[in-house]
Amino acid sequence: MSYPILENTAKSKRHTSFYLSAGRADATPIIFVHGWPELSISWRHQLPVMAGLGFRAIAPDMRGYGRSSIYDRHDAYGQEEIVDDMLELLDSLGAEKAIWVGHDWGAPVVWSLAQHHPERCHGVANLCVPYIPQGFAPEALLHLINRDIYPEAQFPVGQWDYMMFYRENFAAACAGFDADPQAFVRLAFRSGNQDGRGKPAGTAFTRANGGWFGGGGAPAVPRDPAVLSEEDEHRYASALARNGFFGPDSWYVNSEANMAYALRAKQSRLRMPTLFLHAAYDYVCDTLDSRLAEPMREACADLTETLVESGHWMAQEKPVEVNAALAKWLAAKLSDLWPKCA
Repeated sequence: MSYPILENTAKSKRHTSFYLSAGRADATPIIFVHGWPELSISWRHQLPVMAGLGFRAIAPDMRGYGRSSIYDRHDAYGQEEIVDDMLELLDSLGAEKAIWVGHDWGAPVVWSLAQHHPERCHGVANLCVPYIPQGFAPEALLHLINRDIYPEAQFPVGQWDYMMFYRENFAAACAGFDADPQAFVRLAFRSGNQDGRGKPAGTAFTRANGGWFGGGGAPAVPRDPAVLSEEDEHRYASALARNGFFGPDSWYVNSEANMAYALRAKQSRLRMPTLFLHAAYDYVCDTLDSRLAEPMREACADLTETLVESGHWMAQEKPVEVNAALAKWLAAKLSDLWPKCA
């Protein structure tokens, strides 16, 4: 059976979440959490597949994005607020638990849900960004940097230099993206390239270059059709042009609050089934040639790891492989949640 992708809204007194859904309303929810600078449509290749497997597939626009609530304060984009958004969304679905799947900044949200609310998680899966129990912040990442690629004298914060630019020059960071959102979307959403392995990521030079694009807007490049269709490009660009980058970029400037939140977690060691998908050609979230994945391996009691030959935008670049990895893990670890067969 083919399930359509439907548009929905969940409203509370504190927040509104727009979300896409596919599948039976009474099925187990699997909730997909996007990252920067994306939308619910980032999971367009996963929603109908997971619905067809018997789950209720959900993908919200996160706060600051798309048709969900927008806020004008940096502290409105801390992890604690965002986790509460997801709990409200789950409540609106009438479900006690969900399977949670995250990518990019969506991954720290899912890891935080597992830390703080394990009772609301059947299992968690994340793409590209591994579990950092202390919170996903530069201070918790520095000791994991590969110093063969990023000598400390030249790259004191390694590939995480771009995060420091948000802290130190927030208005300039936003202005670079806001100058031409469509050009930025074409530049950002690109396939992985194996030639970058072992070399410093471009994000390591952000402050030295005076910003992402040397103080201007994104350069003009053609769209990569392996990642985005023309329709996808316009949906991303129009949403970013409408809302601006203040909200998305504010996710980067709450490190202190996010680390304090992580310290208050119910559990740092995760005991539910967890899945992590490594991107072979993601050189910012480098989990192959650095120690970035080590804390996750120590802190997850039931961890499955899979390598996908893709860049950072894994779910869009390699949807078949991502869907297969998710289905295999669900069948192996959460088979009791699948529809029962006689």
